[in-house]
Amino acid sequence: MRIVVMGAGGVGGYFGGMLARAGQDVTFLARGPHLAAMQANGLTVESPATPFQVRPVQATADPAAAGPADIVLFAVKLYDMEAAAATLAPLVGPGTVVIPLQNGIDAAGVVGRAIGPRHVAPGAAYIVAVIERPGVVRHNGMQARLVFGPADPAQQAALAGFKDACDVAGLPATLAEDPRRAVWEKFLFLASMSGLTALTRHAIGPVRTNPATRALLAESLAETAAVAAAVGVRLPADLPERTLAFVDGLPEGARSSMLEDLDRGRRLELPWLSGAVVRLGNANGVATPVHRAIAAALALQADGMPAKG
Repeated sequence: MRIVVMGAGGVGGYFGGMLARAGQDVTFLARGPHLAAMQANGLTVESPATPFQVRPVQATADPAAAGPADIVLFAVKLYDMEAAAATLAPLVGPGTVVIPLQNGIDAAGVVGRAIGPRHVAPGAAYIVAVIERPGVVRHNGMQARLVFGPADPAQQAALAGFKDACDVAGLPATLAEDPRRAVWEKFLFLASMSGLTALTRHAIGPVRTNPATRALLAESLAETAAVAAAVGVRLPADLPERTLAFVDGLPEGARSSMLEDLDRGRRLELPWLSGAVVRLGNANGVATPVHRAIAAALALQADGMPAKG
């Protein structure tokens, strides 16, 4: 199976690296020092659970040199997805399926408008991983799994083949019957986890322990569930409670990628996380006071500018 990973950061680097290590034909699309380091020294994944190196790797900045593909893992940051989607065409053949793995709920629509919705299968990645330095991805050692599913019956065979490739690589992967719901289930967790850890500048341990911040966490989960219902997504009624229980099981020091970006002065995915909850809440008459406060409090850092006193 020919797989192209567009965006070789924490998400794309880890999953693409695992697939390449297992012998799949994987090409990474990357840029800048990270691309140069991979071309020179391969890709290294530092992880307490699954450390490994792939050397050499196939990596380029040119989509035309990489495609067409059977599967494209679309793993760029949310703020880069419009520009990246516009470059996908050389990767797409008649049977190509693109799986967006962005946080949030907007990526499938953005990619579908660029290449046609019949080529897009909604997906979600459960992992915490970042580029530690050029050519090196750091995975926190917790879960690393994929969920994806067909938006069109014609995608079923390609996605089943990709699921088999994940199985061979030792990557937990679920071929979901309702991928849109799967994306929203992750969004409910991720928007709150990212928002509250970034807002407080703390890992999840103190956030879930302190009564005041725990209450905000629970309220933020309920807000997202209410927005999902308003836009026609049927989530399990007890999902906010089960998500809070899942959060209670995370390691004390678990940090969101948005907190990592905040600490490093990078641009934040805020407009597509808490900002999206607020936007959809406004459009559908659902109050979202916690996410509104998160979006407002972090607005000065959203473009990567550190706060000044």
